[in-house]
Amino acid sequence: MGNEEKKTAVNEEMKRLNRLPANSSYASHRLRVLNKILQLLSVQRNTSQDEELELLFAGLHI
Repeated sequence: MGNEEKKTAVNEEMKRLNRLPANSSYASHRLRVLNKILQLLSVQRNTSQDEELELLFAGLHI
């Protein structure tokens, strides 16, 4: 999956999570992870950041 496809998947998941209650700890944690993924997708990454990005993305099961 390319960066653009990942960004699209992350944005769709964020839209879904934003429909959940604002006090949902599940939603707030998942949104923090999604924001971290978007941050890593937007910068030039080194090898360890690439690995972190792949682990975060795999952990979300999107």
